[in-house]
Amino acid sequence: MIKLAGVFPPIPTPFDADGNLALEPLKANLALWNRTGLHGYVVLGSNGEAVMLDADEKARLWQAARDAIPREKLFLVGAGVESTRGSIALAKRAAEIGADAALFVNPNYYKAEMKPATLIHHYRLIADASPIPVVIYNMPPATGIDIDAATIIQLAQHPNIIGVKDSGGNVTKFADIIRAVRPDFAVVAGSGGYFYPALCIGATGTVAAVANVAPRQLLAIYDAFLAGRHAEARAQQLKLLPLNAAVTTRWNIPGLKAALEELNVGFYGGAPRLPLRPLGADDRATLRQIMQDAGVI
Repeated sequence: MIKLAGVFPPIPTPFDADGNLALEPLKANLALWNRTGLHGYVVLGSNGEAVMLDADEKARLWQAARDAIPREKLFLVGAGVESTRGSIALAKRAAEIGADAALFVNPNYYKAEMKPATLIHHYRLIADASPIPVVIYNMPPATGIDIDAATIIQLAQHPNIIGVKDSGGNVTKFADIIRAVRPDFAVVAGSGGYFYPALCIGATGTVAAVANVAPRQLLAIYDAFLAGRHAEARAQQLKLLPLNAAVTTRWNIPGLKAALEELNVGFYGGAPRLPLRPLGADDRATLRQIMQDAGVI
């Protein structure tokens, strides 16, 4: 059994100037993150531009990441695609490479058909076939579907479904899930913007874009909470809110990659894959000021 607890950045995928995978910069980035005390990584979540990569590229990226991630840190992969069949195939490939668990975003192209019964059937089939533990990934800002608490509670009964990463931001919903599921089922906050409130009602950790650029600050929230230093955790949470928004809702992946470069400690950001565009100079200057205000640079 693995424990989904702590701080996990959903790392961005580096591309070269021609839009090809840049695997050596990926390994170099991971070497820098490995010094920070992070509990593990999500490779090819939404911030990894997973929808931009084909299956072979995903496998190559996972292998490069596996080579660079120490075994004591969790290696989590994003393996959800539109079809159940495709998701199962990716789960098996990820297991062969050595992933510890896989996150599966829900299918969303045929939204009208993604009723609770359909999603329950989809996730149970994946969990039955996956050689590694399954994590539900609820991402309503991207999918347009918010998997409700009742559906997640039903899925939590499957022994190979070990948790949910929920990016909907509804902490009351988190509490409803936590109250009803088995004790070892993990509810993970899908953003650093509500990490501390989620911990307070029983969440076990966060998968947060801002953890890529402010890992020590997120870890400070987590450690302060565990130690009962709530005023400290709350103060750090409030200080990080503008930066969290900058690398998620405001500028998203272009902002996250620019923020990595602004750290000036050797991280490779690079451009996102087209049609996404790099952050412009004016926005980048604003981002730099936000990072300074947050105490990150």
